[in-house]
Amino acid sequence: MATPTARASYGELAARVERLAGALAASGVRPGDRVLVALPNLLATVVAGLAVQRAGGVAVEVNREWSAEILAGIVARSGVRQALVWGRDARTWGRVLALAPLDRLWLVHGGPPPPALLAELRGTPSATLLEDGRLDPALGEPPPAPPPGWRSDDPALILYTSGSTGAPRGVIQSYGNVEANSRAIVEYLGLTAEDRALVILPLYYCYGRSVLQTHLLAGGSVFLDGRFVFPRVVMEALGAEGCTGFAGVPLTFEIIRRQVDLSTLAFPRLRYLTQAGGAMAPDTIDWVRQAFRPAELFVMYGQTEATARLSYLPPARGAEKRGSIGRPIPGVTLEVVDDQGRGLPPGETGHLVARGGNVTRGYLDEPEATAAILHDGWLWTGDLARRDEDGFFFHQGRSKEILKIGGHRVSPVEIEQVVQRAPGVAEAAVVGRPDDLLGEVPVAFVVAQPGATPDPAELRRYCRERLPALQVPVSFTALPALPRNESGKLLRAALAAAGGPPGEGTR
Repeated sequence: MATPTARASYGELAARVERLAGALAASGVRPGDRVLVALPNLLATVVAGLAVQRAGGVAVEVNREWSAEILAGIVARSGVRQALVWGRDARTWGRVLALAPLDRLWLVHGGPPPPALLAELRGTPSATLLEDGRLDPALGEPPPAPPPGWRSDDPALILYTSGSTGAPRGVIQSYGNVEANSRAIVEYLGLTAEDRALVILPLYYCYGRSVLQTHLLAGGSVFLDGRFVFPRVVMEALGAEGCTGFAGVPLTFEIIRRQVDLSTLAFPRLRYLTQAGGAMAPDTIDWVRQAFRPAELFVMYGQTEATARLSYLPPARGAEKRGSIGRPIPGVTLEVVDDQGRGLPPGETGHLVARGGNVTRGYLDEPEATAAILHDGWLWTGDLARRDEDGFFFHQGRSKEILKIGGHRVSPVEIEQVVQRAPGVAEAAVVGRPDDLLGEVPVAFVVAQPGATPDPAELRRYCRERLPALQVPVSFTALPALPRNESGKLLRAALAAAGGPPGEGTR
């Protein structure tokens, strides 16, 4: 998307949703039916998801850039019979349909799709949905959709986790989940009808989806911008569109820090920024707070299984609680427990578990995976954390990623925070490598700051002055960029497979 292409008032949005919902119902979508949505961030994407729900269906939101094989697997496992897809992806969907047939494909496009694209789908029943949310006039005026009759525990959305480390899992989010999550975020961000968020995060990602849902609930507005390959253009739009909020993952703010001179820009209405999607380097957090003043930064933590959000760090406590993921959002309870689920006292590291109205009822058609994360009403997040005496939580890494060095459990995050502060280092990631003596040793991967070439010997010396001996990485490998998924999250599995240069830096 080169430039914003459409705008709509709430009245216009409602009319387009009603029209598409009627067409979906007329085409056979019944209450509880799953309808796949694979679109870029456009007004039509918002219309599509809401229309599926208005027709009583369940919106199955996926990343349109996944391979035909992954998409076909989702179609087959989720039982969808209809899909709304981007017209330019017709070739991919031709391959998908050869593997997993659908009854109907709705093509979303800024105009009539070229015949070559339609030829890719020859023999497939399809209709065309224009980018601004109107249906092809040849379809006529659809009848109104019947009232859906939702209940709080009915599924509203199925969001798929990333497929980069295996088959994606569909997380079921009910209407009650969405409402609980949205109301809590509206409360702690203080959102009103005057707020407008600039959204670069994909709407199939729970973080991006929650920004849309909270602003719809508050009666505010969102500005969908797909131009982050040009970060300065997006920052210019942040000011020009009068946006009051901006959401990003750590990589978002790292890119802005490196590529945009914010001193030449103005953000007259910006009052807050939010960050989630993984731990952000403390130095970058400090930079964001300084660079965007007087706007406040909310550091947040959550996951798709909790609809989006579990905790937030109030900006007023940011300096005092540096490195914290904050305290539970309204309506959520967080605890730190041992392997048997028994509560641990402040200061001790254990499993982070959560309970609240935003917690999923499980994964789609995966009872064993669901049973692994839900115990007696508690969501086991898969993360390790500790709690301080004031009730603020500190993330200590994923339980499956924790390092076991010489019998000691070590969080890679603790090591990364030190390495990232070393001169010349922009980013760092630490994983474990098998070791005959210690069982496992830490290895570091670093991305250099522009113009810098960090020396492994200097990095090792820097770490030895600030870390216990067992936590000093045995190797430092320079990379042009750290591997991340489409949501910007670090792919530790890819680094662990690399393992670092064998034998380098042996103690």
